[in-house]
Amino acid sequence: MLYRSRRLEALFGSPLGSVSYARLAALVDDPEAAEAEDLDYKRELTADDDKKKEEFAKDVAAFANHIGGVLIVGMAEVRGVPSKVMDTDISDHLRRHLQQVVAANTAPPVRFDMRAVPNPRPEAGGRGLLLIAVPRSPHAVTAPPTVHTQKALRYPRRAASKTDWLNETDVATAYQRRFAAGADRSARLDTVERELLSALPLNGHPHLIVALTPEIPGEMVMNSESFGRYRTELQGVSLLIQEEDAFTTIRVGSRRLIATDGHPDDLSHHSHCELHRDGSGAFAQRVPLRVMDIDDETYTWLPPDVVVWLLMSALNILALHARDRAGATGTARIRAALVQSSPRHPVDPPPRAISFPLIIDHGTDDVPLSTQSCTYADGEAVALLDDLAIEGPALVQATSRLADEIVQAFGIAEASPITPAGELRQAGWGTPLRNAMTKWARAHGIDVVTA
Repeated sequence: MLYRSRRLEALFGSPLGSVSYARLAALVDDPEAAEAEDLDYKRELTADDDKKKEEFAKDVAAFANHIGGVLIVGMAEVRGVPSKVMDTDISDHLRRHLQQVVAANTAPPVRFDMRAVPNPRPEAGGRGLLLIAVPRSPHAVTAPPTVHTQKALRYPRRAASKTDWLNETDVATAYQRRFAAGADRSARLDTVERELLSALPLNGHPHLIVALTPEIPGEMVMNSESFGRYRTELQGVSLLIQEEDAFTTIRVGSRRLIATDGHPDDLSHHSHCELHRDGSGAFAQRVPLRVMDIDDETYTWLPPDVVVWLLMSALNILALHARDRAGATGTARIRAALVQSSPRHPVDPPPRAISFPLIIDHGTDDVPLSTQSCTYADGEAVALLDDLAIEGPALVQATSRLADEIVQAFGIAEASPITPAGELRQAGWGTPLRNAMTKWARAHGIDVVTA
């Protein structure tokens, strides 16, 4: 579905696309399931007259103009807490009608998903609950106002468990951010990546840089209360999959959070992450190079399993920020680059650029497989933001696309630790990571292949 929410998925016990009727029915009398800025209930929904059409369009647009949300139809509530399941019409005919109502009464038309969750009992007669999931994006209600003092073009916004209306400044700001971010995501990606690189030391230490920008940007709340919450969250986030190390320093930057671990000149590890208010982000991770002598020459090298491990970990952290803190949704444009710190980035490289030969090894053999060295290698892809935020096969697929393009710069056809189908290839992992990553893959529904 277009909209995903960690809070609601925890409440429902599963993603919106798979939550069961029984689990939704279990929300009755649960105070944790009370109506909120991202959740609403209705006994029924017909939208068969002007007032009801206006009300439904307003409800959908209110979610879209805030952080997105879910409307559960077929559930009564008392003071916001679900009180009784009231099975409703979930027919294809009703759903087509509701799509037409929103398309005709919002501008631009709100994109949203509907999912029928039928009551499994035979006597229910095909009725059940209807989930309406709305991602974030600014929209106006164009239905003829039933209160004549209201303007014809109105922008509702979800506020706690109610709805208020955006003023002209709110609307202008929302549209400016929407179109500025959507006009050229590639340019936004360049900016996010370049700003991160400018924060890295000019010491020649190589880093893996991962940058992400969402198709539909969000709006992370930045104040003293939210910063305290974000700091606690980030200090509890594992930097790398199957590792316990976390960010040690969290601070506020210009329209962003900055999270770091280690010292820039530390030869063992250094992590620098910038998480922007609109859901964009960039993550730099110091890569642990190894040394090899070949024909009386000394080469630095890096096994592909380490590249894959760092890349997958960074993608997941950035996507979780975009989805859960900023409320961004849709697809995400992502770029990963293996770069010798700031000096070797291709955009305006300083004259003091330092090159180094980099051989990428298979990770299990002693014979290097790369055919050339490289000082900058990158890959780009577009993936569903929700897929990157969930540890599973889709995250592995996106990582495979980026990793393949990176290792191809060294003359290697593909990154052997994972497959484009989202599988973990056990033989592609070296001894230090193989057991831990195999355990992780099996715990997250990722197929493990031995060949």
